[in-house]
Amino acid sequence: MRTKSWLLLLLGLTGFSPTARAVPAAAFAQGSDYQTEQWRTFDFLFSAHPGTLDPFDLDFSATFTGPAGETLKVPGFFDGADHFVVRFTAPAAGKWSFQTYSSLAALNRLAGSVLATAPAAGRHGPVIIDPTNPRRLQYADGNQYYPISFEADWVFALDAENSAGTPRTEDFVRNLAENGFNQLILNVYAYDVQWPRDPQLDPQYDYGKPRVFPFGGTNDTPDHSTLNVTFFQRLDRVIDLLDRHGIAAHLMIYVWNKNVNWPASRSLEDNRYFDYAVKRYQGFPNLIWDISKEATGYGHNDKSYITDRIDRLKALESSRRLVTVHDYDYCSSFPNKVDFISIQNWQPELWHVMMDVRTKHPDKPILNIEHGGYEKGPYHVFTGAFLSAEACLERAYLSIFAGAYATHYWQDAAWNVIIPDPSVLPPAQRPHYEYYRHLAALNERVELSALAPTKGRANSAFCLSDEKYRFVFMIPDQTSAVTIHLPKEAGKDHVSTWFDPLTGVFSSAQDPAKRPTNTYFPPRPDQLWILIVEANRP
Repeated sequence: MRTKSWLLLLLGLTGFSPTARAVPAAAFAQGSDYQTEQWRTFDFLFSAHPGTLDPFDLDFSATFTGPAGETLKVPGFFDGADHFVVRFTAPAAGKWSFQTYSSLAALNRLAGSVLATAPAAGRHGPVIIDPTNPRRLQYADGNQYYPISFEADWVFALDAENSAGTPRTEDFVRNLAENGFNQLILNVYAYDVQWPRDPQLDPQYDYGKPRVFPFGGTNDTPDHSTLNVTFFQRLDRVIDLLDRHGIAAHLMIYVWNKNVNWPASRSLEDNRYFDYAVKRYQGFPNLIWDISKEATGYGHNDKSYITDRIDRLKALESSRRLVTVHDYDYCSSFPNKVDFISIQNWQPELWHVMMDVRTKHPDKPILNIEHGGYEKGPYHVFTGAFLSAEACLERAYLSIFAGAYATHYWQDAAWNVIIPDPSVLPPAQRPHYEYYRHLAALNERVELSALAPTKGRANSAFCLSDEKYRFVFMIPDQTSAVTIHLPKEAGKDHVSTWFDPLTGVFSSAQDPAKRPTNTYFPPRPDQLWILIVEANRP
């Protein structure tokens, strides 16, 4: 037993306060009725002393039975002191009854019910695969979900030492939400980068070597035999904050190249950490699972280990949140183990690469999780292949026009360096987050995921279309003219619109029906343009 180690850990906690929790909660009373909201995380709080049992390892779960007779087995987890939690999100409105099961008598065969009311306006539920098109994602309520992703590995650290609140995280998340981002890729934990720091780096923005750790002890002198509950309580606040801003939390459970002192793979300590992360975060409706960043790199080339983690995750949680792996080698080798394909590719012929991936995986959504573009900021963090905001944006559009989704990186938010609120910088040093707000506006206009890559429709542009009424062309930087070729079904009676990805402005294009050829001339040939051609529907 590890009674001494976990008891010492608990003595360091600031105490348990339900009012300070990120997630709405209620103390459990036998036979009581509770109320929550569909697709809103709710915590049932149980009090029991574990005695000689290790609180992290004891069996504890609750089986919920829904209004249509459906059942969900939800794992419980230890939350410090004598507190245990069952974190539940009702997938449907109505009454859900539950009964607990545990190896600890005080937590066994407790019963109650919870009434889930209809979801509030704007709450759409978890991200799922579109049941009518396996290439697409959507929300559980059927609304379109078109991911516009941003990676920020160290977001967990912004307020991890702040017991009172999350002001830095709130600034950061608000900026993302206001600029169209609806998926944040982050690590549960990362320690430090393996490359030199910019000598001009302002220390207030350096979150490398954080003084927090998910295990006992520190990253330098870890005690893997126990877990730091306070660390996870504060990560709760981040996931919940993202949920309240409509942003999916794409959570990478491991990362191999950020100097984390992990326990040995498949060890008791490794399994305990992994299981605890799954138990604690499975209840969030905005959760997307990712086993590890660059999962089979940096000496971790055991694909069977990643498969073991996926199987372990699916055995623990019944909420069926989407699962991927930040590693194309794994996703390509075992596509049936993941819900969508993640790929990291820096090739200059990116559109052709992504088209090959699309052809190889015709029944999966595809996320270009890292395309080699890292928008520069005032502090240099990592040398990518493409640094200007415009080059990064064009890489994103190349992925999109190959029928995939894309991820943006700003060097001063992606890794250990995070400037939570870029508005504090001089205008010339701020990232162009607004380009992705404009991308969201384009998607609202044409519904990009309803279109497919279409060859042969332009001589010098990429095309997405439905092959009948809507044709969207990506015209790369430095293209002076583009001639399009529409099918006969589209006729000559159509409307053409320019979209400027840098300003978000839609403007009328020339009418090629009045010209001898279907040739368009971009308003300026020194930037990326989008041309929308829409035929009249019968």
